[in-house]
Amino acid sequence: MKKLFITATDTDAGKTFVSCAIIQALVKQDKNIAVFKPISAGCDLVDNVLVNEDAKLLHEHANCQQTIQEINPIAFEPPIAPHIAAKSVGKQITLDIIANYFQEIKNRDADYALIEGAGGWQLPIGFDNGNAKFLSDFVATERLPVVLIVNMKLGCLNHALLTLQAIKHSGTNCIGWIANCADSNTMDNLQDNIAALDQLLQLPKIATIPYFDGETSLEDKIQQASLLINTSFL
Repeated sequence: MKKLFITATDTDAGKTFVSCAIIQALVKQDKNIAVFKPISAGCDLVDNVLVNEDAKLLHEHANCQQTIQEINPIAFEPPIAPHIAAKSVGKQITLDIIANYFQEIKNRDADYALIEGAGGWQLPIGFDNGNAKFLSDFVATERLPVVLIVNMKLGCLNHALLTLQAIKHSGTNCIGWIANCADSNTMDNLQDNIAALDQLLQLPKIATIPYFDGETSLEDKIQQASLLINTSFL
Protein backbone atom coordinates (compact mmCIF):
# COMPACT_ATOMS: atom_id res chain seq x y z
CA MET A 1 0.00 0.00 0.00
CA LYS A 2 1.32 3.43 -0.98
CA LYS A 3 0.53 6.29 1.38
CA LEU A 4 0.09 10.02 0.78
CA PHE A 5 -0.40 12.74 3.36
CA ILE A 6 -2.03 15.89 2.01
CA THR A 7 -1.14 19.13 3.74
CA ALA A 8 -1.38 22.78 2.76
CA THR A 9 0.03 26.22 3.34
CA ASP A 10 -3.05 27.29 5.32
CA THR A 11 -6.69 26.58 6.11
CA ASP A 12 -9.10 26.69 3.15
CA ALA A 13 -6.28 26.06 0.68
CA GLY A 14 -8.28 23.37 -1.10
CA LYS A 15 -6.90 20.19 0.51
CA THR A 16 -10.15 18.25 0.18
CA PHE A 17 -10.86 19.40 -3.35
CA VAL A 18 -7.37 18.46 -4.49
CA SER A 19 -7.50 15.20 -2.49
CA CYS A 20 -10.68 14.22 -4.32
CA ALA A 21 -9.03 15.07 -7.65
CA ILE A 22 -6.04 12.87 -6.76
CA ILE A 23 -8.40 10.06 -5.75
CA GLN A 24 -10.27 10.30 -9.04
CA ALA A 25 -7.03 10.34 -11.04
CA LEU A 26 -5.96 7.11 -9.31
CA VAL A 27 -9.39 5.47 -9.54
CA LYS A 28 -9.25 6.03 -13.30
CA GLN A 29 -6.15 3.82 -13.21
CA ASP A 30 -8.18 1.08 -11.47
CA LYS A 31 -6.56 1.72 -8.09
CA ASN A 32 -8.32 1.04 -4.80
CA ILE A 33 -8.13 4.11 -2.57
CA ALA A 34 -8.73 4.18 1.18
CA VAL A 35 -8.98 7.60 2.80
CA PHE A 36 -8.34 8.89 6.29
CA LYS A 37 -9.05 12.30 7.77
CA PRO A 38 -8.14 11.65 11.39
CA ILE A 39 -9.33 14.95 12.83
CA SER A 40 -12.03 17.43 11.90
CA ALA A 41 -13.77 20.31 13.63
CA GLY A 42 -16.91 21.82 12.20
CA CYS A 43 -19.46 19.01 11.86
CA ASP A 44 -23.21 18.50 11.59
CA LEU A 45 -25.01 15.89 13.64
CA VAL A 46 -26.62 13.46 11.18
CA ASP A 47 -28.41 10.40 12.63
CA ASN A 48 -26.37 10.78 15.82
CA VAL A 49 -23.12 10.83 13.85
CA LEU A 50 -20.91 13.92 13.55
CA VAL A 51 -20.36 14.46 9.83
CA ASN A 52 -17.73 16.81 8.48
CA GLU A 53 -18.31 18.07 4.93
CA ASP A 54 -14.70 17.43 3.89
CA ALA A 55 -14.83 13.87 5.24
CA LYS A 56 -18.14 13.39 3.44
CA LEU A 57 -16.55 14.41 0.12
CA LEU A 58 -13.66 12.00 0.67
CA HIS A 59 -16.19 9.27 1.50
CA GLU A 60 -18.02 9.92 -1.77
CA HIS A 61 -14.88 9.62 -3.91
CA ALA A 62 -12.89 6.81 -2.31
CA ASN A 63 -13.72 3.27 -3.35
CA CYS A 64 -12.93 1.02 -0.36
CA GLN A 65 -16.45 1.01 1.13
CA GLN A 66 -15.46 2.79 4.33
CA THR A 67 -17.88 4.32 6.79
CA ILE A 68 -17.69 8.02 7.57
CA GLN A 69 -16.56 7.13 11.12
CA GLU A 70 -13.67 5.05 9.75
CA ILE A 71 -12.61 7.91 7.52
CA ASN A 72 -12.97 10.60 10.18
CA PRO A 73 -12.86 9.00 13.64
CA ILE A 74 -12.12 12.17 15.63
CA ALA A 75 -14.79 14.77 14.92
CA PHE A 76 -16.06 17.82 16.78
CA GLU A 77 -19.08 19.98 16.18
CA PRO A 78 -17.73 23.54 16.61
CA PRO A 79 -15.45 24.87 13.83
CA ILE A 80 -12.56 25.70 16.17
CA ALA A 81 -9.06 24.39 16.82
CA PRO A 82 -9.47 20.64 17.43
CA HIS A 83 -7.53 20.54 20.70
CA ILE A 84 -9.75 23.31 22.08
CA ALA A 85 -12.88 21.53 20.82
CA ALA A 86 -11.69 18.31 22.48
CA LYS A 87 -11.04 20.04 25.78
CA SER A 88 -14.51 21.62 25.72
CA VAL A 89 -16.13 18.16 25.74
CA GLY A 90 -13.67 16.57 28.17
CA LYS A 91 -11.74 14.59 25.56
CA GLN A 92 -8.10 14.36 24.61
CA ILE A 93 -6.48 13.76 21.24
CA THR A 94 -3.29 11.73 21.42
CA LEU A 95 -0.86 10.37 18.87
CA ASP A 96 -1.59 6.84 20.07
CA ILE A 97 -5.31 7.27 19.43
CA ILE A 98 -4.65 8.52 15.89
CA ALA A 99 -2.17 5.69 15.24
CA ASN A 100 -4.69 3.08 16.41
CA TYR A 101 -7.35 4.39 14.03
CA PHE A 102 -4.79 4.51 11.22
CA GLN A 103 -3.94 0.86 11.79
CA GLU A 104 -7.47 0.02 10.61
CA ILE A 105 -6.71 1.86 7.37
CA LYS A 106 -3.40 0.04 6.90
CA ASN A 107 -5.17 -3.29 7.37
CA ARG A 108 -7.38 -2.61 4.35
CA ASP A 109 -6.73 -4.13 0.95
CA ALA A 110 -6.02 -0.90 -0.91
CA ASP A 111 -3.45 0.31 -3.40
CA TYR A 112 -3.28 3.75 -1.80
CA ALA A 113 -4.11 5.31 1.53
CA LEU A 114 -4.71 9.03 1.17
CA ILE A 115 -4.55 10.88 4.48
CA GLU A 116 -5.79 14.45 4.69
CA GLY A 117 -4.59 16.80 7.39
CA ALA A 118 -6.52 19.58 9.07
CA GLY A 119 -5.57 23.23 8.72
CA GLY A 120 -1.91 23.63 7.88
CA TRP A 121 1.10 21.43 8.61
CA GLN A 122 1.69 22.35 12.24
CA LEU A 123 -1.75 21.55 13.70
CA PRO A 124 -1.65 21.30 17.52
CA ILE A 125 -3.58 18.32 18.89
CA GLY A 126 -2.86 18.90 22.57
CA PHE A 127 -0.25 19.24 25.29
CA ASP A 128 1.57 16.56 27.27
CA ASN A 129 3.21 17.86 30.46
CA GLY A 130 3.42 21.27 28.83
CA ASN A 131 4.90 19.90 25.60
CA ALA A 132 2.88 20.56 22.45
CA LYS A 133 1.92 17.62 20.26
CA PHE A 134 1.13 18.10 16.57
CA LEU A 135 -0.60 16.12 13.85
CA SER A 136 2.69 16.41 11.97
CA ASP A 137 4.26 14.21 14.70
CA PHE A 138 1.96 11.41 13.55
CA VAL A 139 3.04 11.98 9.93
CA ALA A 140 6.71 11.84 10.90
CA THR A 141 6.27 8.70 13.03
CA GLU A 142 4.44 6.91 10.21
CA ARG A 143 6.94 8.23 7.64
CA LEU A 144 4.15 9.33 5.35
CA PRO A 145 5.18 10.93 2.04
CA VAL A 146 3.74 14.45 1.90
CA VAL A 147 2.07 16.37 -0.91
CA LEU A 148 2.01 20.14 -0.31
CA ILE A 149 -0.95 22.15 -1.59
CA VAL A 150 -0.03 25.80 -2.11
CA ASN A 151 -2.91 28.26 -2.03
CA MET A 152 -1.88 30.67 -4.78
CA LYS A 153 -2.48 34.05 -3.21
CA LEU A 154 -0.45 36.97 -1.89
CA GLY A 155 1.98 35.64 0.72
CA CYS A 156 2.09 32.10 -0.68
CA LEU A 157 5.84 32.14 -1.34
CA ASN A 158 6.59 32.70 2.32
CA HIS A 159 3.90 30.26 3.47
CA ALA A 160 5.11 27.54 1.11
CA LEU A 161 8.78 27.91 2.04
CA LEU A 162 8.08 27.93 5.79
CA THR A 163 5.82 24.89 5.48
CA LEU A 164 8.41 22.97 3.46
CA GLN A 165 11.09 23.93 5.98
CA ALA A 166 8.94 22.52 8.81
CA ILE A 167 8.22 19.33 6.84
CA LYS A 168 11.94 18.78 6.25
CA HIS A 169 12.74 19.59 9.89
CA SER A 170 10.41 16.78 10.97
CA GLY A 171 12.42 14.32 8.89
CA THR A 172 9.47 13.77 6.56
CA ASN A 173 9.75 13.57 2.78
CA CYS A 174 7.75 16.03 0.69
CA ILE A 175 7.35 14.30 -2.68
CA GLY A 176 5.81 17.18 -4.59
CA TRP A 177 3.60 20.25 -4.60
CA ILE A 178 0.39 21.39 -6.25
CA ALA A 179 -0.41 24.98 -7.18
CA ASN A 180 -4.08 25.50 -6.36
CA CYS A 181 -5.56 28.64 -7.92
CA ALA A 182 -8.79 28.41 -5.97
CA ASP A 183 -9.52 32.12 -5.60
CA SER A 184 -11.74 33.82 -8.16
CA ASN A 185 -9.54 36.91 -7.75
CA THR A 186 -6.44 35.67 -9.56
CA MET A 187 -3.27 36.84 -7.84
CA ASP A 188 -1.13 39.34 -9.70
CA ASN A 189 1.68 37.77 -11.75
CA LEU A 190 0.34 34.28 -11.10
CA GLN A 191 2.61 32.50 -13.58
CA ASP A 192 5.66 34.36 -12.25
CA ASN A 193 4.80 33.22 -8.74
CA ILE A 194 4.34 29.60 -9.85
CA ALA A 195 7.70 29.75 -11.64
CA ALA A 196 9.30 31.21 -8.51
CA LEU A 197 7.89 28.40 -6.37
CA ASP A 198 9.19 25.82 -8.83
CA GLN A 199 12.64 27.30 -8.38
CA LEU A 200 12.42 27.86 -4.62
CA LEU A 201 10.80 24.60 -3.55
CA GLN A 202 12.82 22.38 -5.90
CA LEU A 203 10.09 19.75 -5.81
CA PRO A 204 8.16 18.06 -8.61
CA LYS A 205 5.04 20.04 -9.47
CA ILE A 206 2.27 17.46 -9.51
CA ALA A 207 -0.35 19.81 -10.95
CA THR A 208 -1.50 23.36 -11.42
CA ILE A 209 -5.21 23.51 -10.65
CA PRO A 210 -6.87 26.57 -12.25
CA TYR A 211 -9.85 28.46 -10.93
CA PHE A 212 -13.03 26.86 -12.22
CA ASP A 213 -16.07 28.97 -13.04
CA GLY A 214 -18.65 29.14 -10.26
CA GLU A 215 -21.33 27.80 -12.60
CA THR A 216 -19.49 24.49 -12.92
CA SER A 217 -20.71 21.85 -10.46
CA LEU A 218 -18.32 20.72 -7.74
CA GLU A 219 -18.23 17.19 -9.15
CA ASP A 220 -17.37 18.49 -12.63
CA LYS A 221 -14.62 20.63 -11.13
CA ILE A 222 -13.16 17.61 -9.35
CA GLN A 223 -13.29 15.53 -12.54
CA GLN A 224 -11.62 18.29 -14.57
CA ALA A 225 -8.94 18.75 -11.92
CA SER A 226 -8.29 14.99 -11.84
CA LEU A 227 -7.17 15.16 -15.47
CA LEU A 228 -4.39 17.56 -14.47
CA ILE A 229 -2.80 15.36 -11.80
CA ASN A 230 0.55 13.85 -12.77
CA THR A 231 0.21 10.54 -10.94
CA SER A 232 3.73 9.43 -11.88
CA PHE A 233 4.97 11.38 -8.85
CA LEU A 234 2.56 9.66 -6.44
